[in-house]
Amino acid sequence: MLKKTLNKLALFLGIFMMFGIIMFPGMRDIIGKLMDTLLKPLLGGLPLHMIIFVLAAITGLYASLIQKYTMDWELMRRVQEKMKNIQKEFRQAQLSNNAAKVKKLQEQQAQMMGDQMDMMKQQFKPMLYISIISIPLFFWVYLVISQRPDALMVFPFWGEQKMTGALFGPFQYWLFWYFLCSIPVSQMTRKALNIGGT
Repeated sequence: MLKKTLNKLALFLGIFMMFGIIMFPGMRDIIGKLMDTLLKPLLGGLPLHMIIFVLAAITGLYASLIQKYTMDWELMRRVQEKMKNIQKEFRQAQLSNNAAKVKKLQEQQAQMMGDQMDMMKQQFKPMLYISIISIPLFFWVYLVISQRPDALMVFPFWGEQKMTGALFGPFQYWLFWYFLCSIPVSQMTRKALNIGGT
């Protein structure tokens, strides 16, 4: 009973984090300042780009762990393999103009919609859990960066750039660095835990 209640609360908090920030833009600063009371000591010990690296690595690590324990990877592999086989047979049936086989495979694809919906639901739930931690970290980095508009970092190919500078559109250099750091950690964790699709 307690586990179910905590699970529902966590999911509600995740939904609030994901969609509340769209409805209440002022939340970004409030959450950023709350996180600042916890994380401000980091600013005294590490350069800003290393703090972003550490937080992005943490994000990549716990996102992979949450996915590992909240998703049915066996179902995912099974459905992906089945879809791959159906698509292969479908192409062969089309090339050989086998109308009966094409129709049969189309029916199989329609029947698999339920499995695909289950897969989508399974992917959405971990996103809510991940957002509980990642969104506050993200808003804290945003707050810190906005308070240091002249912070610089050397990037390969682009040289020294302001972290608040626009890489393209509204996508700033610090954001690019954040994702660049989290992706390899996430991939290594997923490989180590043997999670992911086929």
